[in-house]
This record gives sequence, C-alpha cells and structure tokens, in this order.
Amino acid sequence: MASEPDPDRLRDLETRLQKVQGQTPPPQTNTVKGFSQGEVAWRMVIELATGIVLGSGIGYGLDVLFGTLPILLIVFSLLGFAAGIRTMLGTARELGKTKAAPAAKDEGS
Repeated sequence: MASEPDPDRLRDLETRLQKVQGQTPPPQTNTVKGFSQGEVAWRMVIELATGIVLGSGIGYGLDVLFGTLPILLIVFSLLGFAAGIRTMLGTARELGKTKAAPAAKDEGS
C-alpha cells in the first residue's frame, strides 16, 4: 500500500522551509562560552565565599600564633570579604566585555 505524496502539502512544506532558512538564528541564551547564567552566578558566590573563608582562616591562624584571638580574625575576615567582592567584580567585568564583543561585531557589520 504505497501512497503518493500530496503535492500541495509538499509545496507548502517547501515554502515554510525556505522562509525558515532565510531567517537569522535566534540569539543564544548562554552567557559566555557555554556557561549558563546560573553557572556564572554560582561561580561568583563561590568566589565571595572563598575569599571570606580564606581571610577568616588566615586571621584565626595568626590570632592563635600571636595570642590576639578576636582582632586579626575580624580584620582578615573583612579583608577576605573585600577580596571576594573584588574578584566577583572582575568576573562580572570580564563577562561584560566578552558579551559586548559579539554585539559590537554585529553592529559593525
């Protein structure tokens, strides 16, 4: 039971395919190099937490070494927080430049 293809449906399909092929591809939803926005957000959270943990660890170690328990812990925790924020801002700046480069290329074309 072989059936012949409907010529009207084939012409309609061909017309729709040509219309789709002429369109520009939809913009990518990924942020940079295949990373989603969620992955970038987790990266920034981890950078901030790492700065705080490292600063607190260094401060606690120095406090135990010198016998000044709360002072250096607080100072280095704040320094770790500042370092984490600075690293996060650097990542955001890097992602902004990478995302702006293709947009500038598209405008120049």
